[in-house]
Amino acid sequence: MERIKPATGEIYHIYNRGVEKRNVFLEDFDYLRFIHDLFEFNDKNFVPKLYIPAKFSGVGLPKIIENKERKPRKLLVEILAFCLMPNHFHLLVKQRLDDGVAKFMQKLGTGYTNYFNQKYERVGALFQGKYKAIHIVREAHLLHLPYYIHLNPLDLIAPEWRDRKIKDLGVAMGFLEKYKWSSYPDYIGKKNFPSVTQRDFLLDFFSNSEAYKAGMLAWLKEIAIEEIKEISFE
Repeated sequence: MERIKPATGEIYHIYNRGVEKRNVFLEDFDYLRFIHDLFEFNDKNFVPKLYIPAKFSGVGLPKIIENKERKPRKLLVEILAFCLMPNHFHLLVKQRLDDGVAKFMQKLGTGYTNYFNQKYERVGALFQGKYKAIHIVREAHLLHLPYYIHLNPLDLIAPEWRDRKIKDLGVAMGFLEKYKWSSYPDYIGKKNFPSVTQRDFLLDFFSNSEAYKAGMLAWLKEIAIEEIKEISFE
């Protein structure tokens, strides 16, 4: 895949997975740490070393002890949507500042790899090369891609969803609503990690939270993966 240089104001689908397809999230706190990093590293300013508690409960990001002199955050990108799976992640982002995508992904990849390697006493690369990024230029792609990203967790309980063979739509939708490591709950009004994503753009595009949820169900019934094959990394 030819490396592109993201442009400010444009939208990109970003993906990466563990080296040799290994799992990069081994327990809940690993997912939480990555989501924490999505928030903290999305900042043009220097990010000071932060204390993160060893345990977490509840919704939202953990309480963090910060440097009181830290400047207000200046976003590198708008994180429109995300989904974390055991061995890979999907992000949908809009670049806010020049080189914002590259700077954000460098901080994110380095920061999480350092955390993971120290925790699990390993060395070397964690992810399979540099992240992949595809420029979203067609409105039709933007219409389908958020659904595809948010439906990925069904691979854990019902991988047949990709072939339009889902057995119980109610169970599938309930699972997605409770899957914490995704921005989907926040899109349908269930507080999860609301401070991580900037949702106004997509909610305006899809009308509102209720319409987005209805669209997810419709997309699950009439899977349209062929519409986004060229931008989905399938």
